[in-house]
Amino acid sequence: MIVLGIETSCDETGVALVDDGGRILSNMVLSQTDRHKIFGGVVPEIAARAHLDHLDTMIRAALKEAGIAMESLTAVAATCGPGLIGGVMVGMMAGKAIAAARGLPFIAVNHLEAHALTPRLVNPDLDFPYLVLLVSGGHTQILVAENVGSYRLWGTTMDDALGECFDKAAKLMGLPFPGGPHLERAAAQCRDKEGALARFPLPRPLKGQPGCDFSFSGMKTAVRTFIDRLPPGGLAPDDLAALAFSFQTAITETVADRCGRALTLFRAKYDVPKPALIACGGVAANAMLRAGLETLADRHGMRFIAPPVSLCSDNGAMIAWTGVERMKKGMTDSLSVAARPRWPLDPQAPDRKAAGT
Repeated sequence: MIVLGIETSCDETGVALVDDGGRILSNMVLSQTDRHKIFGGVVPEIAARAHLDHLDTMIRAALKEAGIAMESLTAVAATCGPGLIGGVMVGMMAGKAIAAARGLPFIAVNHLEAHALTPRLVNPDLDFPYLVLLVSGGHTQILVAENVGSYRLWGTTMDDALGECFDKAAKLMGLPFPGGPHLERAAAQCRDKEGALARFPLPRPLKGQPGCDFSFSGMKTAVRTFIDRLPPGGLAPDDLAALAFSFQTAITETVADRCGRALTLFRAKYDVPKPALIACGGVAANAMLRAGLETLADRHGMRFIAPPVSLCSDNGAMIAWTGVERMKKGMTDSLSVAARPRWPLDPQAPDRKAAGT
């Protein structure tokens, strides 16, 4: 089984071919960062046009790199939501066109499910159920992955997504877009870690509170408050490093607290021989966050699994792999399936539009 995967939900154009043994035959990603950084964020119309300009060339290149002809494809999978609707439409229609022309099954992929299933691509022994922390620019959720197509939402953000919080805090610090990686690099330059935490005592929102929800809007306000208190002239290099380190530490402790509550609930509810906490999505590439979650999982007697950094951000391989997983269960879709700007993984969860569910 060889599945072509197409990802166009935001500002990366991704095309990949993956087989049912988990081999990534090709995985091409075209970033649009340079197009959007002058605006300080992703412009939906620009993103959609960039996908349209490059997608057909990338599909041909991916097939060539894998040494695969169209005739060898088993199915086509494409992101159909959630995401920026213009971009989603570009990839979805391209996937449908190939499927229709070649008489192939089409799989409409939920972008969030693709993130949640990516660890199974690189860890074949990862069995259901497992606990998922999904952290990206648009979503921050704790879910239980019970099976392909079956998820239970236990927690979500009450305001901002974690990736959005990183980007906005980085912008306040004068760092370029996308802010998360730049903020992480700035934090790595901090020489006096204890002094940084004492000088910039940022809050840990909802820490110790019941439930598994998140809140990050207060973090941005706190960062702005500390910056406004500094002498005129902006952040000096040492100030920037200290504030970035304190920010990352506060985020890591906050996320660990929320996940710790979920881990306790998971161990009580599910009897699993090898229980696992997985982290996925673009923010899961953050080294301090990964280390904190690994320590937390070990304390609870669970494995911690995160995809390689290259598979944390949006990519076609995760879409193709989700196509493989769904094909194995006979889950294919009609060519009349519609694009969805919002597509919750747990349709039974309360509708919380502001929380990115």
